Amino acid sequence: MKRLLLKKLIEWKDKKHRKPLILWGARQVGKTWLMKEFGSSYFSNFVYISFYNNSRMSSIFEEDYDAKRIINAIEVNQHVKITPGETLLIFDEVQTAPKVVESLKYFCEDAPEYPVMAAGSLLGVSIHEGVSFPVGKVDEFHLYPMNFREFLLAMGEDRLFEYVSNADYERINEFSTLYKELLKQYLCVGGMPEVVERFVEKHDFSEVRELQLAILSQYEGDFGKHVSSNEMPRIRMTWQSLPMQLAKENKKFFFGQVKEGARQKDFEKAIQWLVDAGLVYKVNKVQKPAMPLKSYVDFSSFKLFLIDVGLLGALSELDIESVIQGNDLFVEFKGALIEQYVLEQLMSDTQYTPYYYSGEKSTYETDFLIQKRKDVVPIEVKAETNLKSKSLRAYYDKFLPALALRVSSSDYIDQGWMKNIPLWCVSAI
Repeated sequence: MKRLLLKKLIEWKDKKHRKPLILWGARQVGKTWLMKEFGSSYFSNFVYISFYNNSRMSSIFEEDYDAKRIINAIEVNQHVKITPGETLLIFDEVQTAPKVVESLKYFCEDAPEYPVMAAGSLLGVSIHEGVSFPVGKVDEFHLYPMNFREFLLAMGEDRLFEYVSNADYERINEFSTLYKELLKQYLCVGGMPEVVERFVEKHDFSEVRELQLAILSQYEGDFGKHVSSNEMPRIRMTWQSLPMQLAKENKKFFFGQVKEGARQKDFEKAIQWLVDAGLVYKVNKVQKPAMPLKSYVDFSSFKLFLIDVGLLGALSELDIESVIQGNDLFVEFKGALIEQYVLEQLMSDTQYTPYYYSGEKSTYETDFLIQKRKDVVPIEVKAETNLKSKSLRAYYDKFLPALALRVSSSDYIDQGWMKNIPLWCVSAI
């Protein structure tokens, strides 16, 4: 497997003023594999410690935050030699050992010569439960499920990966049929590394679905392990409502579709838990499309997307054959799957934070808005071959953006007021 985040990890390793690194990401997205792969490929050696049910190693951090003492204790307990600059220290499942998280501040201040990485599958939840976070003393990266470019590499399509990465639209348009077929497969398989790896080996969609259902079961198992009995039903109801929420033409999250008569305050904690766990993405509405977008967030209106498009299909019990064949059974849910896909690519393969905007009295809605340098860019997502862009045109006529984008299965084309980007080229935005 090749993960594009590896390039950033190499840059982090070579930074003059490198800080300890926290790798954020949900369960099963490949954090442990990536850290070990990085350690074995770019360091003389690495020391891996998982703090899950590991009270012996956790106790090393309880006495104090003396980084040199901690390193010595790790050497003795693990029977290893830790060499400054040459040995990578990997602290995994640190959500179960809050003192380890807090110690990163002192590794930064007192022992910067020792490269340290930390990760935890529910670290975001733990931070919000009172773990003291070393603000300003750590570098941070996010690892998401494998995006479409990474899927191309996993499938051995290096040349197609290269064309997309270079935004070589002449070649991309030439091979659009190949990209379409691979995109259909990606919509079914998604980007969870274990699922992708097994699909590459066997091309067995039934096994793909079995693995996806197992991952969903593990996620739902976390609800019971890490939340109170009062909050768990709300988290489960929110989670189970996502396919229905995304299937609507208006994908704004409606609390009444979770439970009749439900109000926002009833489910705020449940939604925040899912966001902190990395299991859903929250896309906020802005009150007006102006710079900076973050200053105009309307916290009462938002969309929720699942962590992975393949898992959305599994949670929705969507028939995989219908997606691959593109038959009528798939048409109604296609918009939900494609918008989910585009959101994932924006999150994992661009530097932009997506928002959305709707006009007065909901006469039109942009699927996404991004802030691209000094411009606010509207993005319309089209799943079908009908490319009439009424909402995007209405937005353009009112706000006259410097750039307007439509993402669809059609080839790249510049229409003057709007550019059409193929679905497989979201990273090129």
